[in-house]
Order: sequence, then structure tokens, then C-alpha cells
Amino acid sequence: MPLRIVFMGTAELASASLRALLASPDFIVAAVVTQPDRRAGRDLKPQASPVKNIAVESSLPVFQPEKARDPEFIPQLAALAPDLIVVAAYGQILPQSILDLPRFGCVNVHASLLPKYRGAAPIQWAILNGDPETGVTIMKISAGLDAGDILTQEATAIGPEETTGELHHRLALLGAQLLVRTLPGYTAGTIPPTPQDNAAATHARKITKEDGRIDWTLPAAALRNRIRAFTPWPGAYADLTIRDKARLVKFWRATVEPVQGHPGQILRADRSGIVIACGSDALRMEQLQIEGGRKMTAAEFLSGHPI
Repeated sequence: MPLRIVFMGTAELASASLRALLASPDFIVAAVVTQPDRRAGRDLKPQASPVKNIAVESSLPVFQPEKARDPEFIPQLAALAPDLIVVAAYGQILPQSILDLPRFGCVNVHASLLPKYRGAAPIQWAILNGDPETGVTIMKISAGLDAGDILTQEATAIGPEETTGELHHRLALLGAQLLVRTLPGYTAGTIPPTPQDNAAATHARKITKEDGRIDWTLPAAALRNRIRAFTPWPGAYADLTIRDKARLVKFWRATVEPVQGHPGQILRADRSGIVIACGSDALRMEQLQIEGGRKMTAAEFLSGHPI
């Protein structure tokens, strides 16, 4: 008999998991829980989450409580009688009253190899720290932040040029595939939960826009990882002097060059890139975007914004 599932997710990372559950005959998705519509865009109109859009396309009931712990929401969830609640990038910590509701508990899709990078931004921190690999974890949800027992994991190498946006897409698909492979074995009792090693846990705090500001005293290799980690958001950016005026510029792609100079000094600017000295070595900026403009190659940038 198919498992009756309530899916809780909001961000794009969760979309692949919801689609995988809908496509499998092993599961019935009874309803979707997602965050309330938020105002976004230049006109600040309310925008549905990516997960809500899929639910509406699939004619699924949608619940959007402001807080998952809202007293009026818990009975609504209980009335759905789920065997299991699947959570992926939902954006809220679930109360114990929800964790205890399904007979098989709640399971989460997390984009790291737990216990490493518990928290909101595991993909960005893996790239920021220069890790050679990361992966996805299917875990039981407990009261702690991403501290529940592990069901399955799958690792993947991080490409040397890979950005958060690119890795995010790969991990979303990897997590969805691992999820639908894991749930039947877990509910049948053939995949036993394994406690995490809390002593090895690290935290991946939420990224803020200010994290993107470049500190030129850092080594070039570290700043290159920063550019990759913060692409597409919030971007890695700094002020450059253009026509004797400081302008905010976002950097999309860069290569390390073994040359030295005073941190922040522009050493060369030509069609191949704008070379800026760092704490050690330098970065050749190959793709840039001036505030209010479009993303350009270095050659395009310099033709309109001479340095």
C-alpha cells in the first residue's frame, strides 16, 4: 500500500523532491505545506513559493500557516492522517507536536553530509570553505537543529568552477533520488536510523547580503571561493573606482593569478580581465556587473567603464 505523505517545503531545493514523490507509485502526497506568499520583485506583488506552484499544478491541497506551531494548524495536519511527513527546505523548525504526529515520524532532505554543515546554508559554506566534496543526507527530524538520526547519505564531488547555483541544482536532484530510494526501506525497517556524531558537527549559518562584501586582504584563493559560494546570491562585490568615482561592482567569475600587489590595487585591466591584488596572489575578474547594469565580460565592461 502506498505511503500517505504530507510534504513540507518552500524553496527551490524542495521542488525536485516533491516532483519525485508525485512521480512514484510508492507514495500518495495528501497535501503540501509551504510558507505564506511573500512580496517580491520590483512591484512587490505576493509571490507563491516554487513548491506551492507545483502543488497547484498537481491539484494538491495547500496549507500556508504563518507558523507551523500555530494551534489551529496542528488539527488540520492531524486530520490528513499522514503515515510520514517529508520536509525539504521548509524554512521553519517543527514543534514536537508535529514530529510526533505521523506513525513513521518526520524525515528531512538536507544538502550536506551531516553532521557537517547543520543549518540554513550548507551549500554556500561547503564552497566557501573550499571543500572537495559534499552530498545529501536523508534524516529523521528531532528537536535539535539538523541533529536527527541519519537514514542514508550520498556524496558528490564539488567541481573546481562550480557555483552555489549550479551545485544547488545537482544536490536537489540527488536528494530527490535518494529520498524515494530511502523511504520504502526506512518504513519497512530495513534501513535503521544511525545517530549523528555530535562532536563532529559544524554549523552553516544563514548567509546575509553583507557576507558578499570582499575583503581584499584575504588570499585570492579564498576570495575566488567566496565568489563561487555567493553566486547567484548575494553576490561577491566591492567598490571600484571608475572615472574617479567609486561604483559598486559584483564579480561573477574570477581566476587566481600568482602576482603580488597592495590588497585592492588594480594591477592590470585589459580584455582578458581586471587583475586585482589580494592578501596573497591576485584575482583576474572575468565577468562583472556594475550596480544597476547587466552581467558582462571584462572586455565589455571596460569598453563602457574604463578603469
